[in-house]
Amino acid sequence: MDGVLTDSEPLHQGVIRALLAEYGVDWRPAGHDPTVGMTAREGFAVICSLHALPHSPETLVTLYTERVLPVLRARVTPMRGVPDVLHALRGRGVRLGVASSSSTAVIDATLSALGVRALFDAVVSGTEVTRGKPAPDVFLEAAKRLGVAPKACVVIEDSERGARGAHAAGMRCVAIPCAETRHHDFRDATVVLDSLPELLDCALFA
Repeated sequence: MDGVLTDSEPLHQGVIRALLAEYGVDWRPAGHDPTVGMTAREGFAVICSLHALPHSPETLVTLYTERVLPVLRARVTPMRGVPDVLHALRGRGVRLGVASSSSTAVIDATLSALGVRALFDAVVSGTEVTRGKPAPDVFLEAAKRLGVAPKACVVIEDSERGARGAHAAGMRCVAIPCAETRHHDFRDATVVLDSLPELLDCALFA
């Protein structure tokens, strides 16, 4: 979702930076943000391991969520190809699901702002499974809810962590890096594309 359907990573990072700045932390990872692709709980656990903060990761997640939801509702915009590519895939008989590390509240706010929730037959949050990406749990749960075997699934990902998770799930993966993840290692992806509209010419969806 984040980085695939909408270029929302900068919005999330902006809220996180503003929140941490209140505690004297300048959160500007040089080159590679270690939290991209993680659940918010996992991400704040990493941040807490690097910086002395007055709150637990759980409390920081609550504060972050309260702040990010109105930002998403007001500022989320679709990536090129959304929703046209989604409609075209559904027209070919492809069942669509969202398997995101984001919380259910963040997923709902994002999909609603994009106006695409009705296009997805299953929506799974990383908070609903035991392990986050790069574990395969969220992808396997999405396949289960879709009623589709993992080997028949194609995951669309923008992060290295997500591509690794798709590979671990036994699924093929199309990587479409966003501005925040162009430096990631996508060796676990089946193919790497530049944009969502290229999916319609991809052999995996022929």
